[in-house]
Amino acid sequence: MKVAIFASGNGSNFEAIAKSDELHNVGLEIELVVCDQKEAHVIERAAKYDIPVFINQLSDYPNRGAYEQAIIEKLKPLQIEYILLAGYMRVVTPVLLAAYPNHIINIHPSLLPKFSGLEAIERAFEAGDAVTGVTIHYIDEGVDTGPIIKQEKVVRLTNDTEESLEARIHQTEHQMYRQVILDLLNKTNGVDKK
Repeated sequence: MKVAIFASGNGSNFEAIAKSDELHNVGLEIELVVCDQKEAHVIERAAKYDIPVFINQLSDYPNRGAYEQAIIEKLKPLQIEYILLAGYMRVVTPVLLAAYPNHIINIHPSLLPKFSGLEAIERAFEAGDAVTGVTIHYIDEGVDTGPIIKQEKVVRLTNDTEESLEARIHQTEHQMYRQVILDLLNKTNGVDKK
């Protein structure tokens, strides 16, 4: 299964996927990283795994549709089957959605629909929520509103700082995303887990 991973920042979710021998052994091929920030750490991480990066900045285009059309043109010859968003900080528009219907997956650091959008961990922490979590979902035209694939709770400990809570959420993200991708690969390969 050929995928492109979209990321805007650190790239820890990208690396958790890229370094997984289990995923590669059952057919995951990361063909490209698409990044919208030329200084993002994910670019260095991708280089470590010899995965090409397409740096594509919105400021180089007249509008978001043209920006996404350039991405589509880059993905087409690679025969990309799924797009995996991993800390990609742009709202996907109908242009990309039409090119990859029901084939764009996002990971979000909250139990959606709660705390959709930006700064989800910070907002959950400030709200004093005893339980937050991680959601993996398909993308639709809304912000973090697409059909949910999987959710997992992360309990806030009494001595948690925002940083320690964030670290546990990221750890949960890495495990969950690998499992969701593995399930998708097994389904694509016709493997029944039961």
